[in-house]
This record gives sequence, C-alpha cells and structure tokens, in this order.
Amino acid sequence: MRQLPDTDRDAIRIAQDPQFTRWLEQITATGGCSHPVHLSGSTTTLDGATGEIHHHYDTRTEPGERLLVRCRNRRATVCPPCSRLHAGDTFHLVRAGLIGGKNVPSLVRDRPRLFVTLTAPSFGPVHRAGDRCRPRRDGNSCEHGRPLGCGAAHSPDASIVGQPLCADCYDYTGHVLWHAHAGKLWDRFVIDVRRRLASSVGLVQSRFADHARLSFARVAEYQKRAAVHVHAVVRLDGPNGPDDEPPAWGTAELLTDAVHSSARRVLVRTPYTPAVGELALRWGAQIDARPLRADGDGPDDDAVAAYVAKYVTKGASETGAGIDHRVTTWDGIDTAPVSAHVRTLMRTCWHLGDLPEYAPLRLRDWTHTLGYRGHILTKSRAYSTTYAALRAERAHHAGHVDIPDTVTDRHWRYMGSGHTPGAVLLAAGVAEDIAANREIAREEISSGPEKVIT
Repeated sequence: MRQLPDTDRDAIRIAQDPQFTRWLEQITATGGCSHPVHLSGSTTTLDGATGEIHHHYDTRTEPGERLLVRCRNRRATVCPPCSRLHAGDTFHLVRAGLIGGKNVPSLVRDRPRLFVTLTAPSFGPVHRAGDRCRPRRDGNSCEHGRPLGCGAAHSPDASIVGQPLCADCYDYTGHVLWHAHAGKLWDRFVIDVRRRLASSVGLVQSRFADHARLSFARVAEYQKRAAVHVHAVVRLDGPNGPDDEPPAWGTAELLTDAVHSSARRVLVRTPYTPAVGELALRWGAQIDARPLRADGDGPDDDAVAAYVAKYVTKGASETGAGIDHRVTTWDGIDTAPVSAHVRTLMRTCWHLGDLPEYAPLRLRDWTHTLGYRGHILTKSRAYSTTYAALRAERAHHAGHVDIPDTVTDRHWRYMGSGHTPGAVLLAAGVAEDIAANREIAREEISSGPEKVIT
C-alpha cells in the first residue's frame, strides 16, 4: 500500500483532532497567515470600581493551549495574507491623506497636492528596456574596451535590463553609500522645500511653520538597476495641518517649483575615509512632480493610493534587488539567489562596513538591502491616519473592544511561530478562500446593485 506524504498525513492528523473546528476558527481569524505567532496566556477584564470580572480568556482551552495571531509581515514573499492586509491598510492611509476620511477632513482634496518621483543618480551605464540600449555617439567603448551600448532592443522584463554595460566602470561604492544616505537626503529635501516656499513669498524661513505645513507619505521602490527611487504624495496645509486651510500664496504651482528646485539643490556628504574620500550625494536628474487636482485633471487619487500600496508589500527579493533576510557571513552573499550585479553590491556593502568611518551606517547589517536602511513607507505625522489606528478600527468592527471604566490584566508569553507541514496546506486553503470571497464581493460592489443577482 502506497504511503501518504508527510504533509498529507499531518493535515489528516489536524483534521481528526477533536478541537479542529476551533483551530480552523483561529486560522480563519488570522486570514490564513503563513507564519502565525503562537501565544500562551490570559486576559481578564475587571470593573475599575468593584473589581467584578467582566470577561476572562485563557488559552488553556485552546488547541495546543495556544492562541495564533497574525505575523503582520508586509512582504508578499513571506506571508501573502498579511501582505494583502498591509497593502489594504496602506491604500486607506494614503487615500485618506488625498481625499479625506479616517478623521481627515475631505477638504484636503482641494489643497495643493503633488505626486512626486525622485530617482537615484547614475552610477554607470546599464542595459535599458526598449531601443534605448544603443551605443553612444561620443564613443563606442569605455576605457576598459567594452561597448557603451549593446544595440539590442530589450523587453522591459528581460533579466539583462538594469545590469551594467561595464561592471568595472560602475560606481558600486557610490551606489551603496547613496542607499545608506537616502533617508538623510529625503530629510534634507523636505527641509529645503519648506525653505524654498518661505523664500519665494518673502517669509523668514524659521517662521514657515506659522503659516503653512508640509505633509507627505512616501514609498521606496527598487528599480531594475537595484537602485531605490522614491514616490511621494506631498500636500500643503495650513499651520495646524489637515484641519487648517493653507495661505493664499500656497498653490500647486509654487509647490511644484519648490520641489524641483530642492531636488536639484540638496546634497549629503559622506564621512571622509582614506579608502573612498568624501562623496557628495544628490538626487538623480529624473525628477517628476505632477499636481493632483480635485477636478480629475491629473492622476486619479485612488490610482495613486493603489500604486503606493502595491509597492509597499514588495520585498527586495521580489524585485531582484537583494534578499528579504539578513546575511551574517561572506558565504551568505556567495549563496544568495541574486544577479552578479546585486551580488557585487552586497559584497561592496560588506567591505565598506568594515571601515570605521562608516560604522554608524551599519552596512553589514543592511547588506541584504544593498545598504538601504530606511522604511519602505514613511509619512509625516499630520499627513493622515496611522497603521495603529487602522488596526484598532478593524478590531472595533470585529467586536474586540475594551469596556469603558474597566481594568484589563494581561499575561502573555511567546511560544513560537509558524505552521507544521499539514497546517501550511490547510492555512493556504483558508487564505485562498478568503481572497476569493473578497474578490467576489469587490466585483459585486463594482457592478452596481442593478447587476447583482440574488
């Protein structure tokens, strides 16, 4: 008799457990999370005045005496169910800052708003998509004798797109150090935009906050050449944020000019080291700032929010620009499933991380992201709601709400994470069912009530 695979036998074992129904409820509550966290403990809700117990929950009655909760990993390569939830939260967070909602007034839609794209500078010629990978007219080869173009028309998804035409000419050190300082470069950019706005209307720069407030949400995305570029929604409010109208001089045109001027102007200097010297790091020449207009003349607000949400769940490995886990040894770089270009960037990170002048950059810790150590999505405080508020709202709708005038006593311990092989199979099925049901519901809503068959 043919023996069942271990995964199938484990799935049968779980399904035959007397507490399988409750286990399935837990898996469903996590959305079919691929790598749930296992907790053990209890929660007791007491009346604040009398000490009377309103509610008590204990995991001793749960399957395995554990409660499973979401891992909340944003990366689709790690946990697709949690990444979909994170993408949805990101969509609502960005959208609220564009059109209102989630305690943000709808009047923000009439404010000066831009969709800004800032890129990394060139670190050397690379293969490009379409018919742009042609030899340069000012010379057919570099100093190493390699052609400055291959003459081919590459498709956008070709693996060669983004790879250096000459690896010896490519500035791998500059690439890594630009990544390591990209967060500081963004901070300098935002500060300078405020200064440009103040100067352009005759304000003392230090008094800008008394007249207006600059809010933003930005997402970092790896390009084909493994360099990060930034997409951002930038909004101009009054001094008190989204509840306050901007000054009369605050226009989209003025904001656009300030963005372009600041993106060309700001720079960050690296610490001096005898091995590298001092580098002046800037944004790339490709700068885009598109006004978002309430009359629909321009990029659609929902499309912008969806675009940002799409990229926030992508890990470095999914874009081919690194891996999603840290490397701790040189051998870890050699065995990483990446291109030769990315592997060289990782090795450069590792080498530079050994220089004492770059110790604060922690380059070896961020070798897997090619030196980039910023968050994938960041926002200013007054832009819109927060992830924590969105999670609290979701818990409220699910009925997990603390009773007023009560005291909650919690005792929890971490017991592990992940699934057994059979549980992986069952959880994946739950996640697929949930995703399918949501897609059906979305199609029914978009089709209109007159088209829904009951």
